[in-house]
Amino acid sequence: VVSSGAIGAGMGQLSMPRRPRSIPQLQAAAAVGQNQLMHSYQIAFGRHNLSIAQILLTADDLKNRQRYLNVRNTLLTLWHYGVIPVLNENDSVATDEIDFRVGDNDNLSAQVANLIDAHLLIILSDTDGFFSADPRKAPQARLISTITEITPELEKLAGQTASEVATGGMRTKLEAAKILTASGQMMLIANGKKHNLVDILDGKEVGTLFLPQAERMASRKRWIAFSHPPTGILVVDDGAVQAIAEKGKSLLPSGVIRLKGEFENGEVVDIQNLKGQEIARGLANYCDRELKKILGKKSSEIEEILGYCYYEEVVHRDNLVVL
Repeated sequence: VVSSGAIGAGMGQLSMPRRPRSIPQLQAAAAVGQNQLMHSYQIAFGRHNLSIAQILLTADDLKNRQRYLNVRNTLLTLWHYGVIPVLNENDSVATDEIDFRVGDNDNLSAQVANLIDAHLLIILSDTDGFFSADPRKAPQARLISTITEITPELEKLAGQTASEVATGGMRTKLEAAKILTASGQMMLIANGKKHNLVDILDGKEVGTLFLPQAERMASRKRWIAFSHPPTGILVVDDGAVQAIAEKGKSLLPSGVIRLKGEFENGEVVDIQNLKGQEIARGLANYCDRELKKILGKKSSEIEEILGYCYYEEVVHRDNLVVL
């Protein structure tokens, strides 16, 4: 279970009339509210003789590969003991990113679903699902029960709709769906005020179901593709695009035209074609300073230029995900 509500609960306890703006006040509200939130879950699950566990995550827990695996192992161990994990973001220690992340539990839940290789993510919201238009403004808007492809038109529509309760609105839900469907998983949006998990798991047609758009992706590939934003961009020529996307090859320095951003070796970079379209993501074998010296060169020239050669590839195919 991925839950929000810590800051909201803390605001009530601290008698805050409106959501605070300062980071210390937000952190204080989260710290106080976290206890209230977990106490509510403990009472609810306790009625059914079920135990819960609290897990607080930060963005770094998902970016760092070892910590990412540690979280996964903790979840699996809790399940072994029959305990239900309740996860949310650790807002009490967050800094400038707290406002960016609050309300974006859609993204967090997609990351967690990826982390544990879930078959289905269910987002219970205050909306019936994804509509053909904003139902508050267009009475003729119809609920789309199944989405097989996330098109630019859908993305544009999602940017125009928002939720009265959920801060993220439909835009963040569609971003979560993009992550999961690209990983070969499914996601459902349903109205939590009208339907519960029993309705959904009984097969009743409620909400909007997003179907997989690709084959199921391996765990390490999912981590590379979706667990942290790229720190740089590599623009490659048409030959490199074909080698990567169609032949499953590694990216060599001879195929790199230019680069953007600053990154170290081992960090995630975007790989784009000449039109600026993202075709892949991968772990860079060389930092931006090294790569500037060898881009467009043959692999056999790397040692002569740099004085050493870590790898013949800029991004090895084992560390590359075609998008």
